[in-house]
Amino acid sequence: MTLKSSLADHARPAPEKPLHHKGVDRAAIGRLVREFYARLRKNERLGPIFAREIPGDWEPHLEKMTDFWCSVILKTGDYHGRPVPAHLKLGDVTEADFDIWLAMFSQTAAELFGPEIAAVFVDRAERIATSLKLAMFFRLGDRA
Repeated sequence: MTLKSSLADHARPAPEKPLHHKGVDRAAIGRLVREFYARLRKNERLGPIFAREIPGDWEPHLEKMTDFWCSVILKTGDYHGRPVPAHLKLGDVTEADFDIWLAMFSQTAAELFGPEIAAVFVDRAERIATSLKLAMFFRLGDRA
């Protein structure tokens, strides 16, 4: 092994492992998704954005998000979408909107799962939010 390959191996984060827990399966994740989006649709700020983007039947979106979260949490590989392009087209979304989304998601996860399981969902949601915010709002040359 060369020094270069050794450094590259250390720079890569360890892959996330699937969460194996008796109470966490597709049905439980589907409940989380449906409860979260029911709340989100009532939110004064985020509700109108989602209503504009999903004007009709919500079930296909809820199934897609269930696939997404099953892939994130259980590592099922069910999700085949492209979240960054989907979010880039939302011109009126702000960085602060992600804070609202994350707070609502965290509260929903905490109410549906025990603290340790909710923490896994929230940790991964925070990483996803950070990734999307970087894709949407960071530009080279920006200054803090």
